[in-house]
Amino acid sequence: MAIVNLTIFEGRDRDTKARLIQALTDAVVQNLPARPEHVRVVLHEVPEGSYGVAGKIVTNPAGGEQ
Repeated sequence: MAIVNLTIFEGRDRDTKARLIQALTDAVVQNLPARPEHVRVVLHEVPEGSYGVAGKIVTNPAGGEQ
């Protein structure tokens, strides 16, 4: 079994996340000896205001760092 953990910023729609999960699953299947049903993808979504760079909170990570 393969488990992919990916941290992304909150705010993407369900279809976008579904495409991402499919693409990550496909990449694992193509590069490891794994079948799709043995691949788990876990998305960890970081809410706005919970991310910082150089000691400062980033308030709009999806739209570019501020």
